[in-house]
Amino acid sequence: MGSGAPAIVTGGAGFIGSTLADALVADGREVHVIDDLSTGHLRNVPSEAFLHEVDIRDGAAMADIAERAGAPVIFHLAAQADVRKAIADPAFDADVNIAGTLAILEASRVNNARVVFAATGGGSYGEYPGLAIPTPENAEPRPMSHYGQSKLAGEGYCGLYGRLYGIATTRLRLGNVYGPRQDPHGEAGVVAIFSGRIIDGEPVTVFGDGLQTRDYVYVDDVVDAFLRAESGPDDLTANIGTGREVSVLDLARILGAPDPTFAPARTGELQRSCLDASRAAEVLGWTAAVAVDDGLPRTLEAIREARSA
Repeated sequence: MGSGAPAIVTGGAGFIGSTLADALVADGREVHVIDDLSTGHLRNVPSEAFLHEVDIRDGAAMADIAERAGAPVIFHLAAQADVRKAIADPAFDADVNIAGTLAILEASRVNNARVVFAATGGGSYGEYPGLAIPTPENAEPRPMSHYGQSKLAGEGYCGLYGRLYGIATTRLRLGNVYGPRQDPHGEAGVVAIFSGRIIDGEPVTVFGDGLQTRDYVYVDDVVDAFLRAESGPDDLTANIGTGREVSVLDLARILGAPDPTFAPARTGELQRSCLDASRAAEVLGWTAAVAVDDGLPRTLEAIREARSA
């Protein structure tokens, strides 16, 4: 695998997936993007990529694309990623994140393709007394949301397909990914939402006391992790984060937001989440290169430029 080999990217019209597709195209790869465009945008898809506008739950379509592409790797990033939507409609969340992942794993059997799965860090580990911060991969997962539970189930099925069929899988448990191309009006993270409010001259809203922390990791660093995972060891679970806790109030300050307004805390939201990424450093040679003090202003300006384009 590696340079020259075709690749499939599910969710390739989304924020992270399209950034990964760009990197693969830049490396001269033939890239097949699978996205139903329900939350992704056509403008994000590289013009050189082949777009398959289809739902990942369509197993027959997934197998057909895998056969025609002949790709030895599937980067699986398509997901229902909105925690609030997952709480409101857990059946839909499970259908996309579990049934959709099963369809991708079944398709991987066509070419015995490696699957690099976008898992969730904080969403899987949850929060409970005694949980180490930063959290290593050997911590007991105790999800606090339907989204975290469905993504953890996807990890379990990846392991199952390795044991039953010999499919090589890598599960990357991502921190809070941010960066250019994040949509402030879509299923966005707090960085994109805050950036949009700042650009519009409106106050940002903080839910809870604002002291809750997250591990914010820049999208280019995440893409680097996916590319490294393609040639990494089989049956690997690795955290992808910075190991640095950043509070929501610190986030607003670094972005230059004026005094925020406050609203009640939201159900299922964690107070602290931070990932120990030492396994990724040891096994994949990966470490985060972009600090939030650099990445946040870069993201704000990219969103501002996209608005004015």
